[in-house]
Amino acid sequence: MQNLFLTGIACALLAASLVANKDVHTGPQETSVDARSNTKPADTSLNGEWFLQPVLASDTAAGKFPSIKFNVAKGTFTGNTGCNRMNGTFKRTDTSLTINEHIVVTKMVCPGFNEAAFLKTLLNTNRYKKENDVLVLMFDQTELSRWTRKPYRAPMSKGI
Repeated sequence: MQNLFLTGIACALLAASLVANKDVHTGPQETSVDARSNTKPADTSLNGEWFLQPVLASDTAAGKFPSIKFNVAKGTFTGNTGCNRMNGTFKRTDTSLTINEHIVVTKMVCPGFNEAAFLKTLLNTNRYKKENDVLVLMFDQTELSRWTRKPYRAPMSKGI
């Protein structure tokens, strides 16, 4: 009877040590799981508001600087075409950027502003790159537009 009692206690101690041993090894096991899911953090440098660097006078003919504000976490953007407000969705990788063709745009009339060309340029975008603090939207190797964090104010030309 005493042997049976001692055997029962030995089994209970063995079971308790196995449970305790499992708890001790939980830390390294979690670390190895984290190491297997070695994902790099999402690049959020595209996040935030960008303003078009105008090339033509018609780029700001409506009196506003076109802007776009990317939300990388949600894959959405909002902005202003220079005349109308816009919003939509996009997809991106480290270097690719595509704007979904279903852009929602308000319908104000702005004489002298070619909004259709502006939107077509956005839709043609399939790549992007960053040069210092400038966002460059591209189609393959062709630069389509340049964007900065603040509206670009060209120096006023002096009258001669």
